[in-house]
Amino acid sequence: MKLPPLLITAGLLGTAHLAAQQPDPMIAVRAPVVALTHARVIDGRGHAPIENQTLILRDGRIAALTPDAAAQIPTGATVLDLTGKTVLPGLVMVHEHLYYSSIVRGPLHINEMEFSFPRLYLAAGVTSARTTGSIEPYTDLQVKDNIDAGTTPGPKLHLTAPYFDGPETGIAQLHGVKDAASAVRMVNYWADEGFTSVKVYINLPHDIMAATIDAAHKRGMQVTGHIGKVGYREAAGLGIDNLEHGFMAMSDFVPNRKEGDPSNAVYNYRSLENLDADAPAVTDLIQLLLSKHVAVTSTLAIFETFTPGRRVCSQAELDTLAPPLRESYLTRWSAINIQNNPTSKAAFAKDMKLEAKFFRAGGLLVAGTDPTGYGGCMAGYGNWRAIELLVEAGLTPVEAIQVATFNGARLLGIDASTGSIEAGKAADLIVVNGDPSKTISDIRKTEIVFKDGTGYDSKKLFDAVKGLVGIQ
Repeated sequence: MKLPPLLITAGLLGTAHLAAQQPDPMIAVRAPVVALTHARVIDGRGHAPIENQTLILRDGRIAALTPDAAAQIPTGATVLDLTGKTVLPGLVMVHEHLYYSSIVRGPLHINEMEFSFPRLYLAAGVTSARTTGSIEPYTDLQVKDNIDAGTTPGPKLHLTAPYFDGPETGIAQLHGVKDAASAVRMVNYWADEGFTSVKVYINLPHDIMAATIDAAHKRGMQVTGHIGKVGYREAAGLGIDNLEHGFMAMSDFVPNRKEGDPSNAVYNYRSLENLDADAPAVTDLIQLLLSKHVAVTSTLAIFETFTPGRRVCSQAELDTLAPPLRESYLTRWSAINIQNNPTSKAAFAKDMKLEAKFFRAGGLLVAGTDPTGYGGCMAGYGNWRAIELLVEAGLTPVEAIQVATFNGARLLGIDASTGSIEAGKAADLIVVNGDPSKTISDIRKTEIVFKDGTGYDSKKLFDAVKGLVGIQ
């Protein structure tokens, strides 16, 4: 029986109305005023934790942060006793994607994760995220609109346009930029569509990169890069704002390298393996980056997946993957460990040392996940792993949390409103059942994530996407 169109429309509208009336099962706390009492607070600014604190959240913002003894809890407030628990700022992670590599057979292929990834990010405490390269730009825009409208749970998104790669890009889903004029035209097009950042990629040559950066800055857009054909020193001279992947993508110290040589990851790794991290040339490069105000994004979690002798995904992570991707991930992980490439091990260790050196020199080190590769690093779980690896690299737990919160907010220019726990800022907060200032892995004990004062149930968000990563 075929229903009349009017009845179908009425039925859909009625269903939507009923759904709007239902409470959101992912929300654990929603009230005009919330009091978080007896909490340990890590403020995100690098300060030591403070004990026995009360936070008052009102209308989506932090209204007050005071010692318990001095707290005045408003009448009618929803009160959560957080004895033994820690509150830290919502994560601000800046190398994220709304897509995932779905490699089962054949070459690299990328599927959009418009359902699973926003939920995974929020579940892990990511309340603000910059996507760093887009494959389906209009899907990214729609996901952002849905999150902003409150119809999809997820972080506040800062969108980066599709990749600006050279004409010889080897990825079928990327469009190579053929010349400077094309680059300028693309920058202006995506700026008009609402994107706020541009990412220059591995094969983009010097002249087109220069035109891209200049055009983006004229439109008020930031430029970041996973580069190769252009070295770090050259990109800093062109005015790039941010360099991705720590120092793993750095081609500056490849022996006999000439400007414009094709990017070669193997050569980069070998140069890192043999590089003296304390050499004057390395110190000079870091000082140049500082003088040019170039931020560096740590993405240790993705590079760990290519490094033999490292962890395999936890069962919770494996359960999140779609079955074919789970199988291909485990097969590839085993092969990497059987091959046991010493260069990969050495390059990963050296990058950790250089990232810590950059941070200690006063550089703006930020963090991201880059959930790509062959399936071992995904949204949410990968954000936690990125922070754990910063501690392995030599940062203290409190410093690693600063990198993943306040530093990210500084890069995005949103540090006046989020990224740290201060009265007047957005109530973007994570409640952890433990003390990550002592044991950084306690960040995995996240229970509630507040975004603009609404508290989401972390476990329920994770459970909602089991078996979906790689599909949607």
